[in-house]
This record gives sequence, C-alpha cells and structure tokens, in this order.
Amino acid sequence: MRSFLRPFVKSVIVCATAFALIGSAGLSQAQEKKAVLSQAFQSMLYLPVYVAQDAGFFKKHGLDVTKQTAGAPSTALSAVLSGSADFSLHGPEWTAIAASKGAPVNIIANVVNGAAVWIATTPDFKFTSIKDLKGETVVTGQMPTTSTSLFLKLLKENGMDNESVKMIQVQLGSEIGPLAAGQAKAAVMYEPGLDQAVARGMKVVLGFPKLYGPYAFSAITAKKDVDPDTAQRFVSALQDALVYMQSSSNQAAVIDIAKKEFPTLDPVVVESATKRMLAEAVYPKSVDISAASLEVAMATQIALGNLQAQPVYADLISQKFIKAALTGK
Repeated sequence: MRSFLRPFVKSVIVCATAFALIGSAGLSQAQEKKAVLSQAFQSMLYLPVYVAQDAGFFKKHGLDVTKQTAGAPSTALSAVLSGSADFSLHGPEWTAIAASKGAPVNIIANVVNGAAVWIATTPDFKFTSIKDLKGETVVTGQMPTTSTSLFLKLLKENGMDNESVKMIQVQLGSEIGPLAAGQAKAAVMYEPGLDQAVARGMKVVLGFPKLYGPYAFSAITAKKDVDPDTAQRFVSALQDALVYMQSSSNQAAVIDIAKKEFPTLDPVVVESATKRMLAEAVYPKSVDISAASLEVAMATQIALGNLQAQPVYADLISQKFIKAALTGK
C-alpha cells in the first residue's frame, strides 16, 4: 500500500525533466479560447465542473472546455505534464507528490472540500461507533483510493488497524454487491453508491464530511506556466458555478445537470446523492483552498506513508487565480 505511488513518481520525474516551457498568449476576454480538462473519473464529486460546463459559465468567460476522462488520477495528471491537457482534476495528494519530485505543477482551484466518504451498514447492524466494526467484514474500494485510506486512518485513530476487520477490497462503484449479498455487514462508499445502497434498504451510520470538516478532497491542477488568461477564465467560471450551486433556488437546475451527466443512473439516486453532498458541504462555497483543509487531507497521506511531510501551502496552492476569481477581476 505504501508503494502504490512509486510507478507514478517515476513517470512524474521523466515528464518533469522533459517539460518544455511554452509562452503564454495574452488574448482578450472577448476572444473565445479552448482548453482541455483531464478528469480522473466521471464522478458526481466533480459536479461543480459539470455545472460550469452545462450551465454556461465556461462559455460566459469565453472558454470552450473539452472534458476527457483519464480513468485514473495519475493518468489525468500525466496528461497535464505531457501537455495534452491544460488542467487535471483529482485528489491534491497526486499533485503534492509530483511537485515534491520536481514536477512544475500546482493547484489552482478547489472542487471538492469535504471528505466525501460514508459508511453504510445492513439495516440490522447495531452501530454506535467505529469500534463496533471490529471483527466484522467490511467492503472497501480497491487501493489506491481515498475512501479506503480514510477508513484505515479512522481505524488507526481508534486503536485498530486493517487486521481488526475483515476487508473485502473491490472495484470502485461495486461495493454494494457484497453488502447486498450478505457477504459483509458494512461498506465504505462514495456517492452515488451510497444512495444506491440506501435505496436497497441499507443505512448510513457514519459520514466523513461531518467527521473531518473542511478537507481538500479534489482540486484543479495546472502547470506553473499555464496560460494565465486561460487559467483565470477557468477558475472564474468555476467560482461562478460554485456560487450558483449554493443557492437553494438553483437546486433543481443543479440536480437536472447531475441527471444529464449520469443518464444511466436511477434519477432518484442522483437527486438524493446531490442533495446529500450539498447539505454536507462536500461542494465548496468558493474555489479557495484553506491551509487547514489541505493539512488535514495531506495528513491522511502521511499516515499511510504516501507523503513524507506536509507540503508548503504557498508552494502547492497558487492563490493568483483564486484571488482574482473571488474579487471578480
């Protein structure tokens, strides 16, 4: 588990060494520009980006964004390093590790600011604390994934470890299978899997968003020499989308966008998942990333041995585009 990032680190070093400086072209706001975003997955966590796209905020800021799905965080970030994408969307730990190895990247905007992981159990399971899971079978996502990382961290904080429970690691999104089949009493889940489980009679017993508070979970990464005009348009559009999502009068429209982005999912599940993440502050109020939220997120990676030390906030988080987006400049 501690070594799962090593192959990626090696590729980061190669990409960083081969990286060529590209000059920025200062175009006017009136002229539409194109940009490519490489997202790790098509995920309900990334709804703020989809709102920026589908509600017209990118277009409002003169930006034509092409969304690509990489299939893995390391692949998404590698797209930025190779120059095939302008921005990537994934957990900030990948950027922190790449930057620590010399890659010219930093984080330019917040997308998910809550530890968007929950524990669900069968309806008959009595749960009062995490210690009730000792000796039980628990379904988790296949590592590396933040959901399982957070679960292991929580066990450690309560005097337990991965040997204290019987873990069944499965492909992300399939956690509900063993739980519904009676092979486990609990599952560690993301959305929309959580509300799919709820729809099948399972109960939510613990939410990491409430447990940890602000947590830098997913963010936008770019090269340090990203075209500043393109980056500013992107971050400003994302800020508009986040403000839009916070208004209760826009909730129906936000849910409609979520349903559009996930047409194969049960619309009732999509609506419930969206409402849950809005209510539990999984989606941030702005593109800003606080030092405290970054620190708690990186502490998870340090506890698992994936990071040696806390990154320097000012080095990893670029405030240039965030500040301008917040002031509307």
